[in-house]
Amino acid sequence: MDHPNQQKNGDGNIIIWGYPQIKFMPEEIYLPQFGLFVSGFSSSPFGVEWMRFEENSPIDRLIQTVPHLAFEVVDLDYELSAHDLKVITEPNSPSEGIIVAMIEHNGAPIELIEFKEILQ
Repeated sequence: MDHPNQQKNGDGNIIIWGYPQIKFMPEEIYLPQFGLFVSGFSSSPFGVEWMRFEENSPIDRLIQTVPHLAFEVVDLDYELSAHDLKVITEPNSPSEGIIVAMIEHNGAPIELIEFKEILQ
């Protein structure tokens, strides 16, 4: 599934750059279950997602402090079970039609994203 304003690598996987920061950004969306404000995902021509965390956010500290890449996967459950990955955020749905999990790979946070078809 193609999504506007997201970069693709040679394998067709969408690459998003998640960047933690402390300043308010225009058009932030608040995700209360994560104590997180996000912006830029749908408007950045470079696939940058700005992330601002509340002090008591339950999100892993590594994600709050280190920028991460995100890759689209066809089957998130398969990827997590087929590889020996250190999961730091269990699969969850931050918004309709999207399932994500965060892993740590060689000390870096990586987001795996599965886009589900949304029936109209």
